[in-house]
Amino acid sequence: MSLTSILVLNGPNLSRLGKREPQVYGYRTLEDINRSLSDSFPDISFEFFQSEYEGALLEKLFACEDRGGFTGVILNAGAFTHYSIALRDAISAVSIPVVEVHLSNIYAREEFRHKSVISAVCSGIISGFGFESYQLGVRALLGIAGKGRQ
Repeated sequence: MSLTSILVLNGPNLSRLGKREPQVYGYRTLEDINRSLSDSFPDISFEFFQSEYEGALLEKLFACEDRGGFTGVILNAGAFTHYSIALRDAISAVSIPVVEVHLSNIYAREEFRHKSVISAVCSGIISGFGFESYQLGVRALLGIAGKGRQ
């Protein structure tokens, strides 16, 4: 494992990027986003994980902490952002920093999307910059870890 390892954790419906509502989410796929991160940050070891299932996300988050060596987590929880107390509790239960990211500006969308139950237990939130939200999330984690160069 490299000196800096980051888990990129994606929730439900993100497997449909590029097909699902491209006017909101764009035409890039999740694989495009993952490749862009790896290309933009070649000195970072990324682990990418996406699931439609809440429990799988919790298990991955716990496994990441239990294995150790991770600088932090970039999390796009999808719809779980708005109602998953289980995910909120899991983030609270780990000691590694989690940065919440969203492709769209959740505050410029439907009112139910304005509430995030996970934001209060995340190190920060980045929303509305498309695929750049992930890039900004990595920079935020590097800053938190004291490894940022900017």
